[in-house]
Amino acid sequence: MSPHITTSSEANGNVSAATARATERAAERAEAAGPRPVTFAKALNTALADAMEADAGVVLFGEDIGTLGGVFRITDGLTARFGVERCFDTPLAESGIAGMAIGMAMNGMRPVIEMQFDAFAYPAFEQIASHLAKMRNRTRGAVDMPVVVRIPYAGGIGGVEHHCDSSEAYYAHTPGLKVMTPSTVSDAYRMMREAIASNDPVVFLEPKKLYFSKDPVDLDALRTEYEAAAAAGEHPTEGHAAVARAGTDATLIAYGPSVSTALAAAAAAAEEGRSLEVIDVRSIVPFDDEAVCASVRKTGRAVVISEAPGFASVASEITARVQERCFHSLAAPVLRVTGFDIPFPAPKLEGFFLPGVDRILDTVDSLQWED
Repeated sequence: MSPHITTSSEANGNVSAATARATERAAERAEAAGPRPVTFAKALNTALADAMEADAGVVLFGEDIGTLGGVFRITDGLTARFGVERCFDTPLAESGIAGMAIGMAMNGMRPVIEMQFDAFAYPAFEQIASHLAKMRNRTRGAVDMPVVVRIPYAGGIGGVEHHCDSSEAYYAHTPGLKVMTPSTVSDAYRMMREAIASNDPVVFLEPKKLYFSKDPVDLDALRTEYEAAAAAGEHPTEGHAAVARAGTDATLIAYGPSVSTALAAAAAAAEEGRSLEVIDVRSIVPFDDEAVCASVRKTGRAVVISEAPGFASVASEITARVQERCFHSLAAPVLRVTGFDIPFPAPKLEGFFLPGVDRILDTVDSLQWED
């Protein structure tokens, strides 16, 4: 067979295609410049695209994330932009998805995998807990595991069984995993970029009810901010909680989908003359004891809020840590507002199960207040 000789028309076509792609990227960046309403989903999509642009070793795969762009469209357009070799669909086999990611990470790649829904991830748990979490320790640090496990999780969308669950405690209890969950559009971008850059495996929990929430965000500024921090070796979100609302009378400690509920409760309390500080945990593992305890020592009271059932939960761990570290600063016991200790209910009962403003305010009222 004779070798293929590139003709001038083919060369011109290749140049034209490359120019078109460059023009498209420039247009996207120009559109992103300056604060504008951006959805949580778009921030994640942009973070994934920027990470893929910056590192050819970043690959995305999972069920329906290629041509469809994912159930929630988080990977929309990424297959068309980066090709099927870097963003592709897999069979319906979560254990196989996780196992393949481990093998790819062992060979120098940075896989980002999607579990589609929280309760769909359980078939992959053996791979995650037994191998992904333990590989660096098993090899005495010789083998990195730069894998991000993306999991749309928690309630608020009226999903049926297996489509809404709060599984953070399983992963937080597994040594070797980082567990992160953003609650704002800006943090969705920042935290995804940091997760992908990590050499440790990250379980990245994405609150489903926030996917189409919007905030005014400058994506170009976020990109520049992240790149500057990364160049300096800084990780502004990993292991760092944030003060979502300042207050003086009590601290509401929340993460992921519960942060917006805590903020709504704080706003309602302010109308009654009570000042509540809201702490957004952001990084469940590693946990920011310093920032959380600084707030509780200031206010003297704390309520931990989480959608997951309360028994043996992340909320239980936060409560214990605060109680141990802030005992002499507390005016009342640390209390919790969580989901009930039952399987996630049918859609019409979801509102009774999830922590709401009234339950939070009733719990705050039960803290030992002086007359």
